[in-house]
Amino acid sequence: MNELILVVDDSALMRKHIGEFLRSSGFRVEIARNGEECLDKLERLSPDAITLDINMPVMDGLTCLSHIMEKQPCPTIMLSSLTKRGAMSTIEAIQLGAVDYVCKPGGTVSLNIENTFPELITKIEVALKARLKAKRKPAPIAYRNQQVTSRPPVHVKAPSQSAPLSTVPSEKIDLVLIGVSTGGPSTLEDVLTQLPQDFSAPIVIAQHMPASFTKNLSKRLNALVPINVTHVETVTELKPGNVYIARGEADLIIQRRNKRFIAQPAPASEQFLWHPSVSRMVESANRACSPKRMVCVQLTGMGNDGAQEMASAKQRGALTIAESEETAVVFGMPKELIKLNGASCIMPSHKVAQQLIQWVMN
Repeated sequence: MNELILVVDDSALMRKHIGEFLRSSGFRVEIARNGEECLDKLERLSPDAITLDINMPVMDGLTCLSHIMEKQPCPTIMLSSLTKRGAMSTIEAIQLGAVDYVCKPGGTVSLNIENTFPELITKIEVALKARLKAKRKPAPIAYRNQQVTSRPPVHVKAPSQSAPLSTVPSEKIDLVLIGVSTGGPSTLEDVLTQLPQDFSAPIVIAQHMPASFTKNLSKRLNALVPINVTHVETVTELKPGNVYIARGEADLIIQRRNKRFIAQPAPASEQFLWHPSVSRMVESANRACSPKRMVCVQLTGMGNDGAQEMASAKQRGALTIAESEETAVVFGMPKELIKLNGASCIMPSHKVAQQLIQWVMN
């Protein structure tokens, strides 16, 4: 291990602790005190990854990140506080192109920053392998009765099958489920901004994040996308043409009551590793809804959350999409679904909305 990590923080204490930890983990380390120094050292040293504080003098982390992604893209981990303001800034950072974030448990200057080091090293290792996403112009929205002009999706065929998988719904679609983790906010923006206001099914999303972050993600997406986005904090009826974001640090269960679909927040179950759990969400939907009336989408993220349950849903008639390696920041969750022969089709994130429109609205 000889990768160079650039640690950017205005606190000398934070730079010292983070730098010492990374050196002890086998990395080479350079430091910068603010965004301007970061950009200078980025150009001169070409680091392999960056840890970037958000609140800094001279040039803050968000401004610095926007320059990094424009001039010399580099995998970046944001160091953020868990405050409401910190959560919103972190969402903006990920949408600008940051790979991930680590929360400072004690605020901007954290005296117990060491508690985050196991998480930090894991996320740096992921960042070093991550695919940086270029910002795309949204593709034209395809409405009901309009022809979709995207290229055909790549079909996935299980070894035991002799014919291509069908990508035509056998019944009306009642529910769209999306699982996503690392790189999720910008990927969700890619998908949701292309959906029309009259999209005819509810969309339920499990994005791995703390509760304060999912709430701010919902607010930000609601301001950006054509359809209403709700943060599920209580029992909520799922209505067509709406997006529902599961609350962070908890799980979401889908139920059917009086012929209506309901999203029920639930305490995080120790049975599942990540929260909100994609596996638990899809598992509950498999009981509440006929899989033939469901679409499951597995987007960027580390691990395998939801893969087995989506593959099971597909075996029972659900249509499924796996984001392709071409655009996935981390090709973990989609890859696991594909390995289980659980993807009806594989496509880049900017093609997912048009496929959903074809399946749900035509």
